[in-house]
Amino acid sequence: MLAYIIRRLVVSCVVLFLATVFVFLLVSYSGNPLALLRLNPHTPESTIRARELLLHLNDPLWQRYWIWFTGAIHGNFGVTVAGEAVGPQLTAHLFVTMRMVILATVLSIFLAISVGVIAALRHGKATDRVATVTNFVFLAAPVFVVGLLLKEFVAIPIDLHLHRILLYTDGDQSPLLSGPFITRLPDYAEHTILPTITLILATYSSWAIYQRSTLLDVIDSDHVRLARAKGISPRRVLFRHILRNALIPVTTVIALDFAGILGGAVISEIVFGWQGLGVWFLQGVNNIDVNITLAYLLITAVIVVLFNLVADILYAILDPRIRYD
Repeated sequence: MLAYIIRRLVVSCVVLFLATVFVFLLVSYSGNPLALLRLNPHTPESTIRARELLLHLNDPLWQRYWIWFTGAIHGNFGVTVAGEAVGPQLTAHLFVTMRMVILATVLSIFLAISVGVIAALRHGKATDRVATVTNFVFLAAPVFVVGLLLKEFVAIPIDLHLHRILLYTDGDQSPLLSGPFITRLPDYAEHTILPTITLILATYSSWAIYQRSTLLDVIDSDHVRLARAKGISPRRVLFRHILRNALIPVTTVIALDFAGILGGAVISEIVFGWQGLGVWFLQGVNNIDVNITLAYLLITAVIVVLFNLVADILYAILDPRIRYD
């Protein structure tokens, strides 16, 4: 297993390197990052020259990439078009996004498995039909539609009924919020509830449908019939012989879909006015900011690669027959 993990990490590093080269070339050839600055007639020529030196725009393309690459290895992601350090901005926006994504992912997994199991065990009954229809409705609904409906028909009526803001519909925190982290935690929680629910509803449905399908396949398998014929308790059959085997393919889907969760988080951030990684990335693309784009790509790619590695490790835990030699 250790040798397999090392091989996967080496391959992942090569993939990340090639991805950064591709994105660097793509963004570099998409336009001049100082174009907007040049359009301002009041911008001194000395300011433009200083910004060109700061961004290494006069250096050869390969040298510009090498400067970024060697800096990124040491945690220095360069500066933005505006001359601000990318690293602190990346950390701040990553914290905002992960508040939503981590909680939404954990709850989506729990909800998907629960709904999938209940629907499979109640196959063909009313519970199964209701769960299936509900899953397909949320699967078909765009993220921004779910978010807008929750804002209009859930958050606003609840806040009006309570005569206080419990479910915030805009912003990732209250303006001028300060103090120790523990004192800011309740405010973070109130701002996180609605975007997290939106992301959960947009995410869990496909996993629940897949979980139901895999469970139905395992339930009808020969080894489950044999376990029941031996008189093993239904609870032990469910958890030991059915659910454990049915979780293996679902683990793959969840790991591969994590990139989609980050994409859904971008939409949720826009709908609820969060200043997370997604909004920051879009601003970087609009400004042709190479360093912001590369930093976003690198951090999201690392997260996706790690999730896939964790999924491979979970295979061996869920099914001892799987071995990586």
